[in-house]
Amino acid sequence: MRYSPLALASLLIVSGGLAACGDDAGIRITTTRTGGEGQGVLRVVDTLQCPETQGSLTRKGTAQAGGKVCVYAGPRGAEVTLHLQPLDGTSVDEVLKAFEDRLSADMPQTIAAIDASAAKDRADAEAAAASGERATVEAPGVRVEAEGDKANIRAPGLSIDADGERASIRIGGISIDADDASSQVNIEGANDEGSVSVQAAADGTRVRTRASGDATRATWIVTDGQTTGIGWRLVGYEARGPVGGPLVIAVVRAKETGEDPVFEDARALVTLNVGE
Repeated sequence: MRYSPLALASLLIVSGGLAACGDDAGIRITTTRTGGEGQGVLRVVDTLQCPETQGSLTRKGTAQAGGKVCVYAGPRGAEVTLHLQPLDGTSVDEVLKAFEDRLSADMPQTIAAIDASAAKDRADAEAAAASGERATVEAPGVRVEAEGDKANIRAPGLSIDADGERASIRIGGISIDADDASSQVNIEGANDEGSVSVQAAADGTRVRTRASGDATRATWIVTDGQTTGIGWRLVGYEARGPVGGPLVIAVVRAKETGEDPVFEDARALVTLNVGE
């Protein structure tokens, strides 16, 4: 099944989710909103709590580096490493970027494909071509302009720009760019609760979230839906910590991207140590 960009927009408006499916392989992104009601003050810890088991994870050996590193094995070759990471004068952004760089090196082809897709989207957005007949429809609070395969829709809090198989959607603080032909999706958004970024190209997807506030609550995940090869198909981290640190960071590497609860179990380890 293949959805046109305007169909994607309709799905988003009606259901609050986004799905883009190609003929041979597809991307499905569902967004859910989580508030801060269940979030408390994150704890300052100086030694990790590393239970022998956590869900599908089993600890390998004992804590390392003076209680600052624990390693877990998961199903089907998955690995989770729990870090107690002091800031030591380094910014949170710099610390997280270092983890992202190391994890990106585990999936270089996927990262390259996602980056190339993002660069193509930027280049295409800067190019403009006008063709076909033009029509404009205006109603109270709504304006629609159509020209050939292009369409522009404006309404309070909503903006949609479609060009053939491509669409650019703006809803409040959320920005979505979709290319139906190449199964590319880019989502950027921010509000009082935090920010989210999703970049998807063919089989590869990169997701970054960051909660608002002075404390650190961040998630970063890269997945690759390809079924060939023996390398990692999911890498990422869950990071939390109070103002000034230290951060508790669960680093996840998995060879499957399906229903395995590895990432949720890694997140549970972080919660055990510093709280929600």
